[in-house]
Amino acid sequence: MSDGNLSERTRDPSGPGGEAGRVDVLIVGAGISGIGAAYHLQTQSPGKTFRIVETQADFGGTWRTHKYPGVRSDSDLHTFGYRFKAWRGPPIATAEEILAYMGEVIDENDIARHIRYRTRVLTADWSEADCAWSVEMEDVDTGQRSRLTAGFLWMCQGYYRHSEGYTPEWPGMDDYRGRLVHPQTWPEDLDYAGKRIVVIGSGATAATLIPALAEAAGHVTMLQRSPTYFTPGRNRNELAETLRELEIDPAWTHEIVRRAMLKTGAQMTKRALEQPAEVREELLGVLRGLLGEDYVAEHFTPRYDPWRQRIAFVPNGDFFQAVKAGKAGVVTDEIDRFVPEGIRLKSGKVLEADIIITATGFNLNVLGDIAFSVEGRPVDLSQSVTYRGMMFTGLPNLAWVFGYFRASWTLRADLMGDFVTRLLHYMDEKGLRRVEPALRPEDADMKLGPWIDETEFNPGYLMRGVHLMPKAGDKPEWRHTQDYWSEKDLLPNLDLDDPIFRYR
Repeated sequence: MSDGNLSERTRDPSGPGGEAGRVDVLIVGAGISGIGAAYHLQTQSPGKTFRIVETQADFGGTWRTHKYPGVRSDSDLHTFGYRFKAWRGPPIATAEEILAYMGEVIDENDIARHIRYRTRVLTADWSEADCAWSVEMEDVDTGQRSRLTAGFLWMCQGYYRHSEGYTPEWPGMDDYRGRLVHPQTWPEDLDYAGKRIVVIGSGATAATLIPALAEAAGHVTMLQRSPTYFTPGRNRNELAETLRELEIDPAWTHEIVRRAMLKTGAQMTKRALEQPAEVREELLGVLRGLLGEDYVAEHFTPRYDPWRQRIAFVPNGDFFQAVKAGKAGVVTDEIDRFVPEGIRLKSGKVLEADIIITATGFNLNVLGDIAFSVEGRPVDLSQSVTYRGMMFTGLPNLAWVFGYFRASWTLRADLMGDFVTRLLHYMDEKGLRRVEPALRPEDADMKLGPWIDETEFNPGYLMRGVHLMPKAGDKPEWRHTQDYWSEKDLLPNLDLDDPIFRYR
């Protein structure tokens, strides 16, 4: 099993295909999407040459970047894990467990030799004459530049900037005498034993951090502007445990449990959209049983309907147990300003803190912040239109893995693995070298809008950066749907002869 030691993996600058050569496919990112893409490419298009480039020193993406205490998945691993490799652990897993699982995929499929770490993609220019991308890269450690030609770009770098998290600018931040930390850049030397800690934010990161910090801290306070929906439950899947006890083949167990959880999730989403009041009452009712009517009314009753943002699962209710035990607490208020001893709220109350943690979200990253151009002309991604959230007008031979907001990211990564490899096969069979989605004559008057409708899904990181994203149309072909249950049948059967696809 791979354990994350860089010495075990290639850092040969030439890499597969040679530095000055050409690969059929360049995969950008060695996180959950990139490793999955490599697997699908190897198994479904074994004749294709490819390389993976990764900015970090090792694989893992999010699970390598995030090192804060208690870091864990907020999706169940039966669906967040790949469809082709059984998950054998608990539904909610730690970063270490997820990295070990990914390491097994890499080792079992001999993927490591294709990965070039500490390599950042700077620019990508499409050449019509060559029907290929000329990609300029930089060695993160030395600054040395290099180029690679790729017939197809498979963008798997995720959706947020790994180098920095989002922290709002509050008045008086320079006056604060304690330590200010963002979870995405957690300092290794941070000693929080016995300290008073304020965690700003109310999402899954805050709910993960707080019980982990509360074990050693003096006290932890979650400061939120408005509440979030949470759902506590046992970190155990009874169906999976039963099938394991019966010694059912792990691959069968994985598929059965995966389908059961997907069906349950789809039903929950449908109910949340059609019967928001009933679902809201169910979610709040569970918390009232743990914390009491008044506490839930003040601190855990969101202003929005369920599933407008992700519903954070709290395994074994550890966050609520910390609150119930008095090791943690919640304050619902707004920040007036930072003061030397902590934070002064708009209510006038001062929260004293030795450490303030800003669990305030991500900075959206659109296609890796890479400067794209076609024939030397810069491409403004915000003026392109998305084809089903996978491809974009104006960008030939490129696909971007962008997962689901309401379901596990990897579900869509697997579906896109099938789509991209099928598209590449189709082009080979027809002797085609270039493909790009394009608006049809019947789309000329189509209404365009933001990538995602904020009435459907509106987390802060997306609303802050949605103006940078490609546009969406009011027809299903030109939208990124959030319905895995329909896409699992739709995407594998897309008509590659559709006039939307412009080939050459």
